[in-house]
Amino acid sequence: MSEQPPKLAQLNLLVEDMAASLDFYRRLGVATADEDGGPHAELSLPGGFTLELDTVESAGLWHAGVRADPASGRGGRVVIGFSLPSREAVDAAYEELTAAGFQGRQRPFDAFWGGRYAIVADPGGNDVGLMSPIDESMRSWPPEESPA
Repeated sequence: MSEQPPKLAQLNLLVEDMAASLDFYRRLGVATADEDGGPHAELSLPGGFTLELDTVESAGLWHAGVRADPASGRGGRVVIGFSLPSREAVDAAYEELTAAGFQGRQRPFDAFWGGRYAIVADPGGNDVGLMSPIDESMRSWPPEESPA
């Protein structure tokens, strides 16, 4: 893998009720009133850490494992997100981890938000997202589902 270690940068929570989840995080002091309760919310925390909330339908755009088994996204699934230094580092980390026997849940792809992204399950079955820095020139809209 890369000489630069991955940086824990975000936590994605798959939520069933976005409005209730935003109400909870507002009461906790994390979410702001301008979060609209759509299918995705990005809550920035001090120190650059991001808590992202996604409905199962929203997560299905970037997580083939959720599309394959929508029930797996119900009840509070978590994706632990690590930022890697480059698009190539995402591919290399995915290849190294899956070659070592860890389950690939989403093969690397160029995501609509402009990052290279992949997901591998850790030994406990937790999803671990691997993301490159965002390249504005790689953004696309409307979003398309990730490859299976």
